[in-house]
Amino acid sequence: MNTAPPALLDEAPAGPPRRTGWYPLDVTEVRHLSADTVAVTLHVPTGLRDVFAHHPGRHVVVRHRQASGTSGTSGTSGTELRRSYSICPPPHTPTALRLVIKRSGSGGFGEYATTRLAPGARLELSAPTGTFALPRLPGAHHVLLAGGTGITPLAPMAAHALRRDPACRVSLVHSVRTSADAVLADELAELKDEFVDRLTVLYVLTREDRGSGGGPLARRLDASGVRRLLAAVDARPGPDTTFALCGPPGLVATARHVLADRGVDPSLVRWELFTSDGTPPRAPEPAGQAPGAGEYRVTALLDGRRRAATVLPHDPVLLDALLRSHPDVPYACREGVCGSCRAKVVAGQVTADGQHALDDRERAAGYTLVCRARPRTPDITLDFDA
Repeated sequence: MNTAPPALLDEAPAGPPRRTGWYPLDVTEVRHLSADTVAVTLHVPTGLRDVFAHHPGRHVVVRHRQASGTSGTSGTSGTELRRSYSICPPPHTPTALRLVIKRSGSGGFGEYATTRLAPGARLELSAPTGTFALPRLPGAHHVLLAGGTGITPLAPMAAHALRRDPACRVSLVHSVRTSADAVLADELAELKDEFVDRLTVLYVLTREDRGSGGGPLARRLDASGVRRLLAAVDARPGPDTTFALCGPPGLVATARHVLADRGVDPSLVRWELFTSDGTPPRAPEPAGQAPGAGEYRVTALLDGRRRAATVLPHDPVLLDALLRSHPDVPYACREGVCGSCRAKVVAGQVTADGQHALDDRERAAGYTLVCRARPRTPDITLDFDA
């Protein structure tokens, strides 16, 4: 997830969004989109409409407690699971809150959602957050590249751009394994009918052979494939062409390298990841200036309040130290992907690897992901509100 430019298609409200607090919402529909993917619609009560007002591209964190000794069963005790999901409103009910959830393994929230979750259940959600958005450039050509469920934020971003700017054009490329995995295809077809002259939708099927060889687009998206797709949608680098990428790290990295090689202005490229390479965070490195044997102090500024904690030698990252006494500190994936724990280092120094959700500008500005950060100095201050 990367920093949005000063002007967006949908202006963000003044001041940072509230980062803490959980809101119970009732599930009204669970619809299977594919064998391992469901669309979950939730009712937002009138009193929470302002809390869940959002702009296309934002996401929420779902908190779920898995009962001890079970797999995917909802409970009030046991392991707490958190997962970040982009908001993807139904096309004909834009005020509803809908999440597209894919099962990616056993025992996680995805398994529970795709096998057991049903209307009438209640889920705990954070308020929407995030900065994934398209630059405000009237009459621009917006080129969107999605891999798998990376289509979830890009589909509403495309619809919003087309409806807000009658002079813009959108080209959307969706890379999936087979045609059965192309979730939201029916909705995109309706959007194409509505904007037939301004919307182009292409699908890349990486594991499905259509005819002899499957055609020029039926292959995994390597660098040459990305270049051919850009040519197919007439994506010419320039001040009036923007790019938004969402998918697994390999696809996003490949596309970013291709765009950089073509001289695309980095400020016109927006990207977000929905999974990581699985690299675990390392334990904190020793610092000779520590006030005690392996002891560090961290102070967090969150929602205008200060929270302090001691980082012990067995804490893998700063997040674990903060959660020990401040469970409201935001986080979700713990893999450096979702950006929920993004904070600015305003005092002291940290070291971190695998910060997939940050771009070079954010790192240069002093931001870090607390789920990946380890201390380098005895005292550190993090600003979650920055």
